[in-house]
Amino acid sequence: MEISRKTIRRSIHDFLRHYHHFTSAALIIFPVSSAILLSQPFLSSSPLFRSIHSRLWSLFQSAGFPPTSPFFSLLNLKLSQTLSSSLFTLPLTLSFLLVAKSYIITTLSSTPHSSCLHLYRPLLLTHVCNSFILFSANSTALSLLFLAFNSFEALGITSTNFFLFLSAAGAVLYSIILANALVVCNLALIVAGMENCGGHRAILWSGVLIRERAATALSLTIPTNLTLAVVEALFQYRVVKAYYESPKFHLSFLCEATLIAYIYSLILVLDTVIGCTFYRSCISENLSNREITGEDNIGSFTYAKSVQELP
Repeated sequence: MEISRKTIRRSIHDFLRHYHHFTSAALIIFPVSSAILLSQPFLSSSPLFRSIHSRLWSLFQSAGFPPTSPFFSLLNLKLSQTLSSSLFTLPLTLSFLLVAKSYIITTLSSTPHSSCLHLYRPLLLTHVCNSFILFSANSTALSLLFLAFNSFEALGITSTNFFLFLSAAGAVLYSIILANALVVCNLALIVAGMENCGGHRAILWSGVLIRERAATALSLTIPTNLTLAVVEALFQYRVVKAYYESPKFHLSFLCEATLIAYIYSLILVLDTVIGCTFYRSCISENLSNREITGEDNIGSFTYAKSVQELP
């Protein structure tokens, strides 16, 4: 926890020191933040959401998951919301968000770059690979849940209390798998920008760096994700609720929605800054270990040849 606190303090210091640069990055991310905040309440009644929700529900039923389980009902709802929101914001994510990340990384990188657009291609390749990693993580978690529920059902264990306990354990397992996949993918984008190596190489190096630092990486992710959730809840309460109560246009209504979206953008910028700071701390720790032990080991790779030796 001490390492996490130091990393967050150093990130906030860098954020405030380069605030004039990060304000521009927040403005670039602003369309993405607005689309994310608007997609969550207004896509719930869209044909895209209903189609994804019904198909996932059919998949869960065919897989033999308990149809009355609150866990799988909530999982189906959240997966449907996430997929529909991701598809809705995909064009903005692949353009504005990646450009803003490349701009932030260029600002904090010690390696000079001619332009932030120079890093766009490796970030785009890594983002595409990250999508496959997250899809695989979700598939793996659902496959494990499928095996667990069907195995106990084949053994004749059909107790409601037992299935409730198994659902709770499945929720914990699913959260752990998805959280670790998200941490690796987020750091992979930072590695891709810092080292200008996109795709699977960035993901592999990210996994190597996080090895033995997973707890620290997760503790750094929790504060920003909780803050983003709070801002989303604030948008739901102050903007969406007010819109449904009084759909008439008000200037104060628009200003408040703009301010909340801008705060959301700043948090996304700070999350990228924290990722860059964590990456630099991992590299510094590896260099310190090399000076002490005379070795460059980071996991099963050497620091000096890690990127070049990856397949």
